[in-house]
Amino acid sequence: MSHLLACTDGSLYAASLHQHAAWVAGKTGWGVTLVHVIEREESRPAADLTGSIGFDAGQELLQQLVELDEAHARVARLRGKALLEDGAKQLAEAGVEPVVTLQRHGSLVENLVDLEEDASLVIIGKRGEHADFAKGHIGSNLERVVRSSQIPVLVASRAFQPIQKVLIAFDRGPSALKAVHFAATNPLFEELKITLLSTGRENESLERELQNVATGLRGAHRRVEAEFVVGDPEETIAAEVEARGIDLLVMGAYGHSRIRQLIIGSTTTALLRTCHVPVLLFR
Repeated sequence: MSHLLACTDGSLYAASLHQHAAWVAGKTGWGVTLVHVIEREESRPAADLTGSIGFDAGQELLQQLVELDEAHARVARLRGKALLEDGAKQLAEAGVEPVVTLQRHGSLVENLVDLEEDASLVIIGKRGEHADFAKGHIGSNLERVVRSSQIPVLVASRAFQPIQKVLIAFDRGPSALKAVHFAATNPLFEELKITLLSTGRENESLERELQNVATGLRGAHRRVEAEFVVGDPEETIAAEVEARGIDLLVMGAYGHSRIRQLIIGSTTTALLRTCHVPVLLFR
């Protein structure tokens, strides 16, 4: 049975992440594997403070530091267990089954590489619990996960809203074509209103391909409208999401136009920060 990986933590995005996971599971019938990773910085090593004090005092201090470190690690494990139990309870109450919980240590990215082999989707919050909310920074793990993951990554927004309208940013790159194929074949997009959007400089070839792709989606029984809008991709996509009341933005993480730069360049942060809707990314 297919399943999705939901990366939970103690951030303000946790509740929304569980709701997004429940929405995907409800549409697809997938199970949910809820993952919590205790990263290395959460298991802080005992600092060596013994250099300027006597041997006996140093040994005593070192022992206390070891005990403190063990207590800190124990608290981190218990806290993670509580977060997983709370998330699993929310998913079960939403009717999701099966729900599996996993607690791992180390790097989130390294763990996801191991876990995603038989998974269909990764869900992660836009910001983690250590993100600087005051400065509006997105989570430090987010871009690393997008770069490394071989499966689609759904970036959960802070508040979940029922998803009815989807915008697919299409630049005919390989990752955008994967997004279109996913939309055509996955039950997640059934009954949703899809806007297929291309943007940039005037391009008749791209406009024709856009219409052909829209026809293909309609042939897959999807509700689709297609439009080419001349303009800057970053500004145009953000504006169209807002103007059309879009609930979910879908785009390739790698393309061959400026849309590619939106994901792997500095403007990635700008787009994810300005769009207040979840974003589904494809490599």
